[in-house]
Formats: sequence, structure tokens, C-alpha cells
Amino acid sequence: MDFHLHGGSPSSSSSDYRNNSSLQTPNGHPSDPRHSWWESISKARTRIHLLSSLLPSPHDLDDVQEEEPLTSLADTDRPARSLLLSAAAYSSVSSTVSSPSSGSGEDPLCHWLYDTYLSSDPDLLLVVLSYIPIISAVYLRRIHHPEADGPVSLSGFEAVLLAIYSTETKARNGKPVTISIPDLSQPSLYHSPRSQVKSSNPNLNSGKPMVGILSPPLEPQMAVKSTKRATIVGVVLDCYYKQISQMPSWSKLDFCKFATVWAGEECPCTSEFDHKPSNLLDWHKNGDEFGNDIRVEADEIENLGERVKDLVIVGEKDARIPLPWELLQPVLRILGHCLLGPLNIDEVKDEASVAVRRMYARASHDLVPQAILATRSLIQLEKRAREAAMAASTLAVNGSGSNATTPSKARKPEMLLVSK
Repeated sequence: MDFHLHGGSPSSSSSDYRNNSSLQTPNGHPSDPRHSWWESISKARTRIHLLSSLLPSPHDLDDVQEEEPLTSLADTDRPARSLLLSAAAYSSVSSTVSSPSSGSGEDPLCHWLYDTYLSSDPDLLLVVLSYIPIISAVYLRRIHHPEADGPVSLSGFEAVLLAIYSTETKARNGKPVTISIPDLSQPSLYHSPRSQVKSSNPNLNSGKPMVGILSPPLEPQMAVKSTKRATIVGVVLDCYYKQISQMPSWSKLDFCKFATVWAGEECPCTSEFDHKPSNLLDWHKNGDEFGNDIRVEADEIENLGERVKDLVIVGEKDARIPLPWELLQPVLRILGHCLLGPLNIDEVKDEASVAVRRMYARASHDLVPQAILATRSLIQLEKRAREAAMAASTLAVNGSGSNATTPSKARKPEMLLVSK
């Protein structure tokens, strides 16, 4: 079985459907939107049934109690979305990805991930991206810490990473990712200097916006070379970050745990900014504003047990990996969202807090100025958010200086005078 980097391998039923000329216009587009909707449903159901045949049965998993089989997700109104939000499916895929025989060119799960991503269905793309944390963690660990038995082929993992990288390369169309940088030598909207200050640099007063390159243009890659590995994995993580608002909480939680392991062992630098490190993980516990859906996700994460945690902790001390800026930059973006995202559950924020402090300690020992600045900023933002949350919680409990037992007097409605 070979991977084809320039095209997908759609199912036969989907291919027959697209080739039916009676359902298409002369331009090749479906004549009825309902046909496109039904094709997406059929494609998702086919991919779910195929995935179910590749994964171990629920009876083989001791730590996961699956109420319904995976094939039941295909019978829902939105099967791809149901697969994305299934904690049991994520746990089964994670176990298979972490198995010693995974990642080779003959791995059927890698073929499934590769073909599913190239299906171009938006919900199915999200499903594949949700597994990026576990794929990248297993791949990077085996690359930098190979087993003593000998090298294992990882061409299956690399094909999935290259498929996502190639799609992003085509989307950028050879252009860099840039950001506009404000010119501090020019007056702002809220400031009018008494005298115009002329700079010796003519480019500063030309009125042209200053542009900074966030990511250089991407070059097409047909293989994962050692010199391009960090760039390819970094671009894939950046694609994950772009859709992170759609990612389930257990995927974010896994990423934060893996980032903690990548940073290396804990040292006193991790608690440099904390006056009371023991209270670090208790600052979200008083809030109940996240809604029922997020509480359900928290319960499902708790029901997953310690299986994924064990995958991370085993061999943690020797799991430190190189973190060049091409890889560290998207890692910090994802951690920033997990740390400060208002809709993230407590477990995700707590684990992100630990990961950011580990990253700060790593950057401090490696003397990487941009990483030190970025991690320090995230830690300071988290501290301010923690203080604001604690102040709001105290205010909600004590009230605004009034006696809670005294009923408040109803205010009279305001009357506005309108001239005729």
C-alpha cells in the first residue's frame, strides 16, 4: 500500500456518486444542494464504518467504558461531527496510534487518516486534526528517542503530516504570513505632539505600514527531511491552531500534557512567578459560567481514566525534544489559547498552566530570548486572569458591600422626557 501525495483515495460509493452525470450540471457541480449534503453524509458514514473495522473492539479496552459501538455514530444526523465529539472514539484511536507497531507505511490507521483528510469534507478534516497532538507526540518521541530494538518505519505518520503540510502550502500560494506593525514614531489617534519629530530614517516617516513576517513562504516537500522536520510539524500544528476553537477538550488536554513532556523535567524556575504554587491549579474552581455542554465534556474526560495520562508519563524524564522556533512558535500559540480561552474547561487551563511554566524554564535554560518573552507574557496574563477571577468570585459571594439578608429595594423605572 502506497500513499499518493497528490490525491486522495475516495471510497467507491462516493466516486460512483460523483460520476453520476444525471446529478451534475455541465460545470460538474451538483444541481441540487441536497445531493451535496447527502454525499457528505454518505462519505462520513463510510469513513466511520471503515474506522470501526480498524480499531480494537470495546471489550479489548479495559480503561474505556464505551456505551455504544463506534458504528452507532454513523446513524446520527451529523456523523462526522459525532465522531469528532466522541471521547470513546478518540481514546480508541489514541491507543492504536500509541501502539508499538503504529506509524509504518502499511499502518491501516495512517491510511485512514490520510484518505480522510484528503476527502476535503470540512467536518472530516476536523476529525483528523483532532488527532494531531497524539500523532505528533508519538512521531517526535520515536524520532528523537528511538527504541533500542532498532529504527521503526514512520512513513505512515509522515504521509499524514505531509498531506496537511501540502494542503497548507497550496493555500498560502507561495506567500508569507505577515502582520502589520504599528510605527511608534508616528502620532497615534489619541496623541497629537506639539512639534513634529523627524526621524533620521526616511522609511519611518514615509507613511507606509511596517510589515513583519510571521512565517516565511512554504516550500513544497515530498519527504520529511531532518532539516525540514521542525518546519513541517510546526506548520501542521499551526493548522491545528487555526481550528482549535472546534477541537474537543480532550484533544487540547492531550496537547498540553505532551507540551509539558517536550519541555523537559521540572525545575524551580517553573514556580518563579508564583507566590503560592500550591494554589496554582485551584483558581478556576469557583466559576460555573461555562454551560452544560462544557460540563458534559469534563465528565467525559474524567471517564477516560488514566490511560492517556500513562502514555505521557511513561519515560517522561527522557522525552525532552529539540524545540527550534519553527516548532515552538505554534506550540506557544496553542498553549496560549488553552490557557486563556474563556470557554476552555478547568482541566485544560490547569494543564496549560503547567506546560507554559515548563516551557519558560526550558527557554530560560536554553537562553532563547523570544521564547522567554513569550512564556513570561503568558504567565503574567494568566496571573492577571486568576486575580480577576478570584476578585469576581469574592465580589459575587460577599456582594457589593450590602447585607445579603436585607432585601434590595426595587428601583423605579426611569422616565425620559421627550419634547414634542
